[in-house]
Amino acid sequence: MKVPIIISGAAGRMGRAVILAAREDPEISIAGALEHPGYPLAGRSLAEVHQDPALPALRLEKDPRLFLRRRSVWIEFSDPTASLEHLRLAARVGHPMVIGTTGFTPAEKEEIIQLSRKIPVILSSNMSFGVNVLFHLAGEAARLLGKDYQGEILEIHHNQKKDAPSGTALTLADIVARERKSRSRDLLVFDRSPKKEKRGAEEIGMASLRIGDVVGEHTVFFGTAGERLEITHRATSREAFARGAVKAAKLIFRKKPGFYRLQELLVSG
Repeated sequence: MKVPIIISGAAGRMGRAVILAAREDPEISIAGALEHPGYPLAGRSLAEVHQDPALPALRLEKDPRLFLRRRSVWIEFSDPTASLEHLRLAARVGHPMVIGTTGFTPAEKEEIIQLSRKIPVILSSNMSFGVNVLFHLAGEAARLLGKDYQGEILEIHHNQKKDAPSGTALTLADIVARERKSRSRDLLVFDRSPKKEKRGAEEIGMASLRIGDVVGEHTVFFGTAGERLEITHRATSREAFARGAVKAAKLIFRKKPGFYRLQELLVSG
């Protein structure tokens, strides 16, 4: 039996990448495509919207209620407001959800956790399976090396990215801090130039570069006297994120209600 998916944000670049990844997976069927109500091309086919005849003739819809009858996995790459609206609807009818949207407030994240008591939910700041392995490895390294090794994070993205640091970099900082029993957001240092003092023992330095068309690069550094460990992930196209989201949909389709982290599912199955 194929896993049916609903793609939210289907007119965007990530939406198109998810459509292509889903078409290549024989275990996936695209049950619907969704955009916000004000989108001017709603009602037209995905092939028309993306000007690509290779894409399916499926209509791009603007009303999420059209997709509530058949149990499907919703894949979200929209914005926090739309993602939460769709999650509330999905929770009412028992549809699992994979959320790749970033930018949620702490209160919104708490609502997502509460709603996951009704349906299975995966929330990840980065859907790449490679990045989620990076999350796992960074946590293991932080745990094994301990506080004697200073932690730093460098992320690089294209020059059109608006937020800095990236959501993935912040997740890495949270993971490192959690393994060290610290509060990451209290330890983050984005600019040392005004401090005029040596590095704090538990600081987590964070650097963001924006250049060219870099899709995404993240490196976690652990250093102490005499040695340095670096763990790096480089994304060269959005295909990695799209394939990861599609695989996540298959992982969660038959799971019980709960809040799942993609890196944990990769380890536990």
